[in-house]
Amino acid sequence: MTTAAVDDVSSGEREDGARGTIGGSRAFAWLLVITGAAGLLAAWVITIDKFKLLKDPSFTPGCSLNPVVSCGNIMKSDQASVFGFPNPMLGLVTYSMVIVIGVGLLAGARYKPWFWLGLNAGCLFGVGFCTWLMYQSLYNINSLCLWCSLAWAATIVMFCYVTVHNIRHRIIKVPEGLRNVLLEFHWMPPVLWIGIIGMLILTRWWDFWIS
Repeated sequence: MTTAAVDDVSSGEREDGARGTIGGSRAFAWLLVITGAAGLLAAWVITIDKFKLLKDPSFTPGCSLNPVVSCGNIMKSDQASVFGFPNPMLGLVTYSMVIVIGVGLLAGARYKPWFWLGLNAGCLFGVGFCTWLMYQSLYNINSLCLWCSLAWAATIVMFCYVTVHNIRHRIIKVPEGLRNVLLEFHWMPPVLWIGIIGMLILTRWWDFWIS
């Protein structure tokens, strides 16, 4: 790299530092777009099926495949409208926002640290809500929704990588040793997390899966 190029890069870093804004890599931006799109797709399909179910109580969603994988049982439960309206309507808004943020990053957008912390807080709420819904699905409703599972996985990956992004840029401060481990093995938390959910699903209905 030439001296002039180095000076340009340094100048840009000083300018961005002065503004206190932080961007993201293209890989991270695409991750937000893809996970947001996956969650939005799940929320959209569930919302459409919910409206069909309201119009026709005998309607059977396409993802109701057997007594265990039954989206209809999930949609008819009280937990499916915990805020007084169908849960996926919340997903239509929040996942769309994540897609917009990802597209903004691809276009070169940079955001203040408080914005990134807000996104992290939103993802934390989302992953906490998904965990609660997962527990309700497995142990109270006793049914599994494939579209819900897609939303769970997308939200988990999203939360993990937004957190890693904030740790990488020291927006969230953690001990340096932990920071290095998380940056080196960033793929491990979402893989283990989703793997544990898979094992819970497998063991919860083990007799059904092997029958």
